[in-house]
Amino acid sequence: MKPSIIYKTLLAIGLLAFVSACDDSYVDRAPLYSIDSENYFNSEDDYNNALIAAYDLLQTTYVNVMLGEIASDNTLCGGESATDVIGFQQIDDMIHTPVNDNLQDIWNWMFAGVNRASYILEFQDKTDFAGKEQILAEARFLRAYYHFELVKWFGPIPIKGDARFEVGDETAIPRAPVSEVYAAIEADLQYAVENLADIAPQVGRVDKSAARALLGKAYLYQEKFAEAAAVLEEVITNGKYTLVDDFGQIFEMEGENGPGAVFEVQYSDAEGAGFGCLQCSEGNVAVGFNGIRNYSGPVFDAGFSFNVPVQEAYDAYEPGDSRRDVAILDIEAWAEETGATYGIGFEHTGYYNRKYIARKGDANLGDQNLTNPNNYRAIRYADVLLMAAEALNRGGIDDERARTYLNEVRRRAFGDMDHDIGASGDALTDFILEERRLELMGEGHRFFDLVRTGRAADAIDGFQAGKHELFPIPIEEIQFSNGNWEQNPGY
Repeated sequence: MKPSIIYKTLLAIGLLAFVSACDDSYVDRAPLYSIDSENYFNSEDDYNNALIAAYDLLQTTYVNVMLGEIASDNTLCGGESATDVIGFQQIDDMIHTPVNDNLQDIWNWMFAGVNRASYILEFQDKTDFAGKEQILAEARFLRAYYHFELVKWFGPIPIKGDARFEVGDETAIPRAPVSEVYAAIEADLQYAVENLADIAPQVGRVDKSAARALLGKAYLYQEKFAEAAAVLEEVITNGKYTLVDDFGQIFEMEGENGPGAVFEVQYSDAEGAGFGCLQCSEGNVAVGFNGIRNYSGPVFDAGFSFNVPVQEAYDAYEPGDSRRDVAILDIEAWAEETGATYGIGFEHTGYYNRKYIARKGDANLGDQNLTNPNNYRAIRYADVLLMAAEALNRGGIDDERARTYLNEVRRRAFGDMDHDIGASGDALTDFILEERRLELMGEGHRFFDLVRTGRAADAIDGFQAGKHELFPIPIEEIQFSNGNWEQNPGY
């Protein structure tokens, strides 16, 4: 049996040293060398290279994004057949178990991110230089990001503070309660807010506003509405972000890191991936997986037809909502319009996740399905507006301000004020949550929005309340813990 990722240390850090490859994006680098981890951190460059390695694991979150849609009511798994990526298929049908390679990937890769960030913090006092607080703040943001993903998916998880996990920790360190995990996330992000620059030193690195936005999201998931509203409104009122007039531009190459981008996961077309090592890809693997099966035609490239939107999701948009045809591609209408041809995959709905399917001309190197350079828009300004609206409304703080933020998003969608929402109270809550679905369709948030608001059982076929709010801890981790960790309820 392979060793558990939870106690793997970075004894050889082959991804630590990078040099610029194509552009100034912070993680667009190629590995150069490895070094004994205990004798590292002797210079500013060492800290910077370790930080790049901590950022690198963000690229593996493509699977988190895909499954955040597939597990929800927005999409079906799709693919070639009912056995194509069986772990995805099981999650789609809500029949997943602790034996699931794709859930194992999320656990492994997110804990690898935690370990890389904690590696920097473990040696934070070894060498002093000007600007080190910025690097430590970025490391703490990244650790908070990976911890947040883990607690969303798995609930209680082991946490260790400013140190890497080591052999034996799996039998000695308990799974911390969710409240303790969130306390660690909050502490890391509060430090990040205090120490990050207002403007990131490079494209792809985080700044103070990104830390505030993620902190607000963590508060919202805990229903700490007053705290969430306060920190999210700091992002809104700083004047740094705007809603791009053309919603469709956001998800094209020219829209990356634009005026509404609070935080994006950077991808490139650099080679380095194969199906035996999807986490090695510098490209957005989800884009190829989401792509149109056997496609031949303009604008788009072919892919594997996973994560296909359902009719109900398409029909959820009101007439005149400009977001529908940006979020969801009606392939039959597109083929009739352009003469394009395509294949029929498993669970074909006639729709594709247009935000994250491959475009022609992306200059892919190697396998086009694994190296698409489409950034993941992890936190958008519209998301911040809607989170603030929800906090203000659900916290009973200020429905008028909540409507202001909600209607700002809707006015961009419709191009007028005729579709403004005037509701209050619970009715306004319903409008805000539906708006999150429409605005963020295909971006991986829907399942967790349904779970955290108690609406999943009514929306998702096969969802069992009291069980499916969390995913199972991978069986290997339970076995390695020798009884230290109990499985999540129902599994």
